[in-house]
Amino acid sequence: MSKFKKKSESSQDIPTAALPDIIFMLLFFFMVTTVLRETEIKVEQKIPRAEQLVKLEKKKLVTYLYIGKPKDSSLGDEPLIQANDAFIGIDGIVQWVNQEKDKLSEVERDQITVSMKVDQETKMGIIVDVQTELREANARKIMYAAPTKTSDN
Repeated sequence: MSKFKKKSESSQDIPTAALPDIIFMLLFFFMVTTVLRETEIKVEQKIPRAEQLVKLEKKKLVTYLYIGKPKDSSLGDEPLIQANDAFIGIDGIVQWVNQEKDKLSEVERDQITVSMKVDQETKMGIIVDVQTELREANARKIMYAAPTKTSDN
């Protein structure tokens, strides 16, 4: 008789005890890192179609101004300027641009781009006023956001 016996029954199971922990860690990671829409648009937006579009390199350097009639009729029928979930007047644009520049690093401050999403029914007077204020705030890169023009339009 031999003193040592061979074990013929070995288990080939894969340990799955840590699997739920890994899944929940991935779930929390994606929940924390996902960026949802930051602003709620409070003005009407029927944006005119564009024929030529240019894709942006760094979206981090883009800030958005929405111009159009307010959706809430209690605010009137005149076009308003919305910046970051709040309505601002023409005189508040310089201060808003400076606040947006302060959020960026020192190197990127001169590269800020203001994207204007303007309703197609908005008169040109308010747009010219906004452009003048942006020049005073030294925000010289202005972009007009528009969807592409389709063949049936």
